[in-house]
Parts: sequence; C-alpha cells; structure tokens
Amino acid sequence: MAFQLEELSLELIDALVPLMPRIKNRDKALEDQIRRAASSIGLNVAEAALSDPGNKRARFHTAAGSARETQHALRQAIAWRHVSAGDAERALGLVRRIVAILWKITHG
Repeated sequence: MAFQLEELSLELIDALVPLMPRIKNRDKALEDQIRRAASSIGLNVAEAALSDPGNKRARFHTAAGSARETQHALRQAIAWRHVSAGDAERALGLVRRIVAILWKITHG
C-alpha cells in the first residue's frame, strides 16, 4: 500500500506542475503551501514504509494531514479563480484518492 501511495504522490505532483505557475503569479504563499504539502505526502509515506510501528502510524497520519491540506489549498486556488476546476480536475482526483487510502490506513 505504501508503494502505491508513493507513486500516487508523484502522479499528484506531475498533475500540479502545470497549475503551479498560474497559482504563484496570483498567490505566491498559496503556491508555496501547495508545493510543501504535496511534497510532504510522499516523503512521509516513504518514511513510514521502513519505520517501526509507532513511527509508521505517525508518518501515515502526517501524510494524511498533508493530503487534506493539499486538497483544500487546491480548492482555495479554484475558489480564488487562480485556476479552473477543469484544469485542476486530475490533481483533485488524485488527491481525493490519496486521502481515501490514507483514511483507510489511519482508521482501519
């Protein structure tokens, strides 16, 4: 499951790449927040993969928080009309999938 999440987090970053310059042009702080939160997802999942049970759980929870943060920040970018919902559709779909998987891991 962790490997799948790592790959999905990279797909998410790939989906965000074309959106980031437009967001940055209008809201540099929001762009930075999205970049850091999205990067945090994969980094924490990768760390969890080889952690002891206690740290593994904590890293998955951190990844889940970062995923929700990314999701909401992207929705804010849409609400502020920095990007359109259509342009962000792929990224939103990926982040929803990541959130759902992490929810199962952290609450299952």
